[in-house]
Amino acid sequence: MKKSQDNTQKMSEEMQHLIDHARALVDATSGELDDRIKSAREALKERLDSSKSGYGDLEKQVMSKVTEADEFIHVKPYYAIGGTFIGGLLLGWFMSRK
Repeated sequence: MKKSQDNTQKMSEEMQHLIDHARALVDATSGELDDRIKSAREALKERLDSSKSGYGDLEKQVMSKVTEADEFIHVKPYYAIGGTFIGGLLLGWFMSRK
């Protein structure tokens, strides 16, 4: 569970860096007078705002699912092992077919 939290934290930081770079790009082009640049700037700004709120919701959903899966595996480990084994058998069977 600790490793998934570390990966989630790294992913969150990378997403925040991406948003920061996009905001810097929007700020750097604020003095441009071309209509195409203005419209692109506005579109990027709108997408950044919507993606920032959407990312937060997605992160909460993913973390809740990861927590549920972790609890299920701790409660019933043999079900998880059996499901993984059967999934591996099916995947191997599908891959070996011509």
